[in-house]
Amino acid sequence: MRISRTLALAAAGTLLLTACGGGDEVNTGSGGGGSGDNILVAAVSAQPDKFDPHTTSAYPSFQVLENVYDTLVVPNAEDLTMEPSLATDWTTSEDNLTWTFTLRDGVKFHDGSDFDSADVVYSYNRIIDEKLQNSYRFTNVTSIEAPDPQTVVLQLTKPTPNLLALIGAFKGMAILPENAAEDLDLNTEANGTGPFKLASTDANSTELTAFDDYWGGKPKIDGVEFRYITEPTAALTALKAGEVDWTDNVPPQDIESLQDDKEVDLQSTASVDYWYMSMNFDKPPFDDPKVRQAIATAIDRDAVTEAARFGAARPNETAIPEDSFFYYDYAPFEPDVDKAKQLLEEAGVTTPLTMGLMVTDAFPESVTAAQVIASELEPIGIDVKVETLDFATWLDREAKGQFDAFMLSWLGNIDPADFYEQQHITGGSSNYQGYSNPQVDKLLTQASTEVDQDKRKDLYDQAAKMIVDDVSYLYLYNPDVVQAWTPGLQGYQIRADRAINFESVELP
Repeated sequence: MRISRTLALAAAGTLLLTACGGGDEVNTGSGGGGSGDNILVAAVSAQPDKFDPHTTSAYPSFQVLENVYDTLVVPNAEDLTMEPSLATDWTTSEDNLTWTFTLRDGVKFHDGSDFDSADVVYSYNRIIDEKLQNSYRFTNVTSIEAPDPQTVVLQLTKPTPNLLALIGAFKGMAILPENAAEDLDLNTEANGTGPFKLASTDANSTELTAFDDYWGGKPKIDGVEFRYITEPTAALTALKAGEVDWTDNVPPQDIESLQDDKEVDLQSTASVDYWYMSMNFDKPPFDDPKVRQAIATAIDRDAVTEAARFGAARPNETAIPEDSFFYYDYAPFEPDVDKAKQLLEEAGVTTPLTMGLMVTDAFPESVTAAQVIASELEPIGIDVKVETLDFATWLDREAKGQFDAFMLSWLGNIDPADFYEQQHITGGSSNYQGYSNPQVDKLLTQASTEVDQDKRKDLYDQAAKMIVDDVSYLYLYNPDVVQAWTPGLQGYQIRADRAINFESVELP
């Protein structure tokens, strides 16, 4: 999932932040919320673009939707292995081409209607038939059938070892009620099976109320208010003042000092995210690999990481973090001004060269990192114009290819395919940079159906090497998840995939 998810994210990756119309409140008809002593107030950095889980790729939307919708399976909070959610169990045929899911009984949607297999078939076919954001997740699926109300069968053309991750890794694969797109305006309304109902949203906040009939048991709080506070210092101040109860918008420079601060409970964990920069392959001279390699050679990732995250991240030249089985230890670019200049000369580039670098103020660390990158490219004759945009404009320009370069992140990655496939395969749904390498396409396609883990890793390693060498993405760092909440808050668990789930929270 991109922040632009790209955090896709993240995204990161990736996101059309069209916002919910002019700052006017949208009443979804789901009830009240956002007032009372048992409402959790969460400070987040940006406003959701829409509430349709199948068409958004914006992390701010999924922060809310995580609490509203369910998927058939869901990542375990501890190690991100897939476990039951709306499906209680599943079996696979001997040839790994037939997957049969048994659905949970007694599940209700927020409007009181019953959940059954027809809702799963509708949701998945909507994504496929309308070629929505995540339709690539069904590349190997030939049919989705419902032999009875409690059973769903997926028929595949090839073994798909990461099928559970494809259908359950994030709420972009949420199950909607049958005909939801015809019955609701999913940009502003929601009807899920999750622990909270969407109550209202406006330019300042989104409010949820507890769903009494939630299959997992009614939440211990009456609701959640997501309050948009872009500036991290302001979010931390609001937390310390008791105006909010939780935030993931913690100033990186304050992380160390907050460890011993009695006014907040601060926790962090290594994430499965990555931050990156990418250049537009349709805009000369960035279509030249030597130009991209020159830029990759001029950038000091250690300096960028320290400025953006103050130690709460690790520089990386590949996407997958080092604690993963699929981590590939490959780092061909060392900061070298002379070598970078030589590569530009070999490309026939006359300096000074101007490059726009598109970032968003919804994620301040992208602005900080871009400023460091600009200072590092100046000595090789590249004049970086940092373009700081609101998130809606950033997403719109990314989708239209109106950029020289952009920076953001991908988050919520679980399977290696999440890190590389749709971002770099020719015509991939998140390949906004326009990268195309037939060898990479072949390797990623082979890896997607390889059931042997060691062989699968080797295929992804080969693809990652080419992606890095071609500078399809210029990888920068893997950040930590850092979140803070009011002392005494119980039942919340910080997660490596940044899923924000408040169903078990108890306020002090």
